Amino acid sequence: MKKYLKAISFVLVAMMLSGLLAACNSESSSGDGKSSSKVSVGIVLPTKDEPRWVQDEKRFKDALSDSEYTTEILFSQGSSAKEKENVETLISKGIQVLIISPQDGDAAAAAVESAKKEGITVISYDRLITNTDAVDYYVTFDSLAVGAAQGQYLIDNVEGTNVPLYLYAGAASDNNAFLFFEGAWKVLQPKIADGTFTIANSSEAEALKDTAELTRDQMSKILGQVTTNWEPNEAKNKAQTHLTAASSDMKGDIAILAPNDGTARSIADVFSSDGEVSSYVISGQDAEKASIQYIIDGKQSMTVFKDVRTLVKDAMGMAIDILDGNTPETTGTYDNGEVKVKAKQTDVIVVDEENVKSELIDSGYYEASEFTGL
Repeated sequence: MKKYLKAISFVLVAMMLSGLLAACNSESSSGDGKSSSKVSVGIVLPTKDEPRWVQDEKRFKDALSDSEYTTEILFSQGSSAKEKENVETLISKGIQVLIISPQDGDAAAAAVESAKKEGITVISYDRLITNTDAVDYYVTFDSLAVGAAQGQYLIDNVEGTNVPLYLYAGAASDNNAFLFFEGAWKVLQPKIADGTFTIANSSEAEALKDTAELTRDQMSKILGQVTTNWEPNEAKNKAQTHLTAASSDMKGDIAILAPNDGTARSIADVFSSDGEVSSYVISGQDAEKASIQYIIDGKQSMTVFKDVRTLVKDAMGMAIDILDGNTPETTGTYDNGEVKVKAKQTDVIVVDEENVKSELIDSGYYEASEFTGL
């Protein structure tokens, strides 16, 4: 009888162990062999302190809402060390694709090289990671076209000659800042050389006014004088310094190349408060909600609308192609200093007071109720 009871107990224990193992297996993998407890796509964005990246976070989440794949989004908060930590966290969660918009293009190389060693496909998003061969793809807006659109708008909306031109740029650690400035310089330089514009706030740019094609080193010297580091407060302080130093003939009706919307608003606030500035034309970028209201109110002249919905769709489409074992579609290449990275480019749109409603409200990007004076 005891032997019989022992046999039954053994069978019951075996059944319980079998059930536990089955439960563990059901938590760690799905029917198609993919690990359901792992993250398919890891996304690292620069900061939560800029509206642009918060909008991207939501759109990335929405893009995978109907997919079998999973994603996790982490923010680096302006720190390359935090960025590397974020990448390592995502690697530990078993990601197969990393989408990353670097805080610093050069510094991010070490982080993506860690991912590449684990067989993870790396997609550089909006900003290019530089000086490494560990980048597989680049999804971007045409950054040269952005700068060219900003410069051309200034040309098209000034009158006369010797118009004071104030130059500002993004962060020297961001490759896009160079591309934006390069695109703007190519269209502005002929008009600087012929006397339409007079550079007001950069001795380095003034010394190169007859140079159509700038080298990276030459641009670095100019950016060293006019960088905002993408920080509105830094842009404000720099604008105040420049206006304080400017003579009366560098005021009046002026043109301002501002690199993005956050800096444009800060710079515009400074210039509009100077009694010797009678009018200004100022560029922007990103179609931030606050800048759209500035455009409606006549305080910012234009913004370059980069439809992030399309960029997110392109990035997630590329990631899904990779996860499905397909080769993503690309439309060109970008030299990152080490390799030519295959890229998919998204077009940009110039928005000002005349077309703000059709481009941003009628298209569903924003609601009319979010603004006054439309």
